[in-house]
Amino acid sequence: MRMYGCLFRCVQISYMLSPQFPNPTELENLMVFLCHFGRILFAIGIGAFGVLYLLHGQYLGGLPPVPPWAPGGSIGAYLVGIFLIVAAVCIAAQWNARLFAVLLGTLFLFCVIFLHLQHFSDVIHKGNDRTRALEPLALAAAAFILAGTYSLRSPKSSVWHTVTEIAIKSARFVFAFTLIIFGWQHFEYAAYLATLVPAWLPFHLAWIYFTGAGFIVAGACFALKILGRLAATALGLMFFLWVVTLHSPRVYASFQNADEWSSLFVALAMAGGSFVIAATLPERR
Repeated sequence: MRMYGCLFRCVQISYMLSPQFPNPTELENLMVFLCHFGRILFAIGIGAFGVLYLLHGQYLGGLPPVPPWAPGGSIGAYLVGIFLIVAAVCIAAQWNARLFAVLLGTLFLFCVIFLHLQHFSDVIHKGNDRTRALEPLALAAAAFILAGTYSLRSPKSSVWHTVTEIAIKSARFVFAFTLIIFGWQHFEYAAYLATLVPAWLPFHLAWIYFTGAGFIVAGACFALKILGRLAATALGLMFFLWVVTLHSPRVYASFQNADEWSSLFVALAMAGGSFVIAATLPERR
């Protein structure tokens, strides 16, 4: 019931972001709620990645952020898992949350640049490899944006501050870029993706095209700061609904399948990241 209460709250925020809603004070209070709710969802997703690393003791193809060919073996998987759990707990509890969000974003970004892009040709030409590289890139951007919601404790003249601020300011554009590519892939692989739509939903192909268009529009809204809050809130709702209606039944049907668990928690973390981004964007433009 609590989950559905939060879902209702997000729908209410989407309505309040419409131009007809006149109460800015209540809207800002709800955006604070949305930021906290998104932070918790994001932390749960990240912590779940860590648990999966500990349970399997190896790098898995669909489990962000480390690809299967990375060095380190079981020890590396355990170390990554422990760090992800610690980072998730600190972000959820707001213990040095900015620091751990930056470290988390750095880890995910490092894995994309130095590990996933070792197979650059596959990332360019194969949709599965591209998705597995872009998901940690999107989550890295979300982590940096989350870090930007916290005040700075280190001296502003430090190199750490300069690099962190560049990453935070660039993160919105990186997140927007990943959304546009995700949207394009929905058109490129529409026939396959239509098979993943729940059987009880009609017009499977239409839902794929609608989702692809939504990703592209949301990415453009984020980059241009045009109706960004509304787009980010709607995007978060979409990912959250995917967790409930798409991924949860698939996990239940294939309980031992690590890929299904990974996909569920990627969607949950993306929902949380989208809600956090909604709270950082201007109200309207």
